[in-house]
Amino acid sequence: MARLVVMYRTPKDPAAFDAYYFDKHVALAKKLAGLRRYEVSQGAVATPGGPSNYHLVATLHFDTVAAIQAAFASPQGQAAVADVQTFATGGVDIYMFDNRDV
Repeated sequence: MARLVVMYRTPKDPAAFDAYYFDKHVALAKKLAGLRRYEVSQGAVATPGGPSNYHLVATLHFDTVAAIQAAFASPQGQAAVADVQTFATGGVDIYMFDNRDV
């Protein structure tokens, strides 16, 4: 399995972020080809030392990194990427990687 981890920094208006994210962006992202599972953090995103500067973390599961790249090369993927600029006023970090059990 491969993962796409999207880490949203604390936005200017957290309530507006949440409303837009859950009412609009999730539906758009769920249209990505090859998406197997979509998880989001619940509650505060913390570090072992205390609070973080992240508001929400989304983890999207795909079969391979190539599947993630194909999904984001598609019109649906391009729309999802463009949409992030609409609501992620605090900034966003995006990572993708293959995953293995150890």
